[in-house]
Amino acid sequence: MKLLCSLVLAACLFQPAAAAPMRIRASQPMEAAKAAAMASLVRKTINQWGPEKVASQVPAIGALVQLDLSQSHNLKRFELLLSLMEPLKQGQELTPESFAALTPAQQEMVVRKAAEKALKDGRTKYTHSLGILPLREAIAEHYRDRYGVEVSPDCILVTPGTSPAMLLLFTALFDSGDQVILSDPHYACYPNFVRYAGGEPVYIEVYEEDGFQYRPEAIRERLARRAKAILINSPANPTGTVLSPERMARVAELGPWVVSDEIYHGLTYAGAERSILEFTDRAFVLNGFSKAFAMTGWRLGYLIVPKAFVRTLQKAYQNFFISTSDFVQWAGVAALREARDEVGRFRRIFDERRRAMIAGLRQVGLGVGCEPTGAFYVLANARRYTQDSYEFAFRILERAHVAVTPGIDFGRNAEGYLRFSYANSLPRIQEGIERVGRFLAQLGP
Repeated sequence: MKLLCSLVLAACLFQPAAAAPMRIRASQPMEAAKAAAMASLVRKTINQWGPEKVASQVPAIGALVQLDLSQSHNLKRFELLLSLMEPLKQGQELTPESFAALTPAQQEMVVRKAAEKALKDGRTKYTHSLGILPLREAIAEHYRDRYGVEVSPDCILVTPGTSPAMLLLFTALFDSGDQVILSDPHYACYPNFVRYAGGEPVYIEVYEEDGFQYRPEAIRERLARRAKAILINSPANPTGTVLSPERMARVAELGPWVVSDEIYHGLTYAGAERSILEFTDRAFVLNGFSKAFAMTGWRLGYLIVPKAFVRTLQKAYQNFFISTSDFVQWAGVAALREARDEVGRFRRIFDERRRAMIAGLRQVGLGVGCEPTGAFYVLANARRYTQDSYEFAFRILERAHVAVTPGIDFGRNAEGYLRFSYANSLPRIQEGIERVGRFLAQLGP
């Protein structure tokens, strides 16, 4: 007898077992006995741990929860999740690749108090569609003080995170068939946004031996009549590369619009990052508060755009989103005006972790030919062990209980690489590297 099922974990794992039975929902054929065994294992874990311990541990494997089990690869992930719960019950912990770093206490307190005050003051209504003026003024001051560029608050659009900003910008800027230059490797979501807007990604390979830096001459060779924009991400995900000022200036001279994702600004470790606005006015800037201010769940970002595009983007934003949450914007004001010094302390913490991770990965046999100097990632070369980073990442997860991201997720040129995140505590980073090292040692030279 077959049972159409997928286990819905998110709700039940955070409650006592008696309060909520396992729910089963149609999506993927599965043997009834197997499904029952899965449910039994999860229920037994809840009973043995108790709901409080479950609530503290499950987020560590949250990326494997609430999957669409109609997809075979997700079914594999879900089964792996259940197998991993057994060692967790024995007192072991996963070392997840997630943004699980503790927010510096002072920074968190400043932001939270500002939001609490805004709520008490009743700032829960609609705001100006561009965003509250104090926040746009604070952003403009930040760009003037840090980069020496003048930005009008009227050219800033505040959004609930940078992803909506990207969606709005790309749909406004690109027509069907327009080409957009992306590096390879690149942030995994960029091609999706480009295609959604009707654009065509054009990939420019960047190489470890060249610091994963754009080569402007390589971009020039690929520019065609329909080339509409060049997207840069500095510091970059997944490479941690900070684009040199010289290359940034040359990219700005190539002609197409430049879209600069500056979300990791503030997290650099070998000199200051540069904004594209220092080199050209033909540019759009994406930025936000999730990374340097550790405000991931607040969902607060912004766009800086040329004046000619303001009204078009504002109208689109009004129709799709109306406005960004008022009290969250006041938290952003506090972050920029009162917690900026904390970003420096945050950066020093990350730099210590970065150095430890680079040294540790090299020690266990993974290649780090180019040391990342920004963001919180290391793209490590694992080609001596594999040419299938997706399969290899799952083997590491299953056997070492360490979650890493396969390089293929970031483009074909990153196949054979693994992305490691050091957005976690130093002891957990060290433990994770030791586990990976033991796993690699079993593979031989």
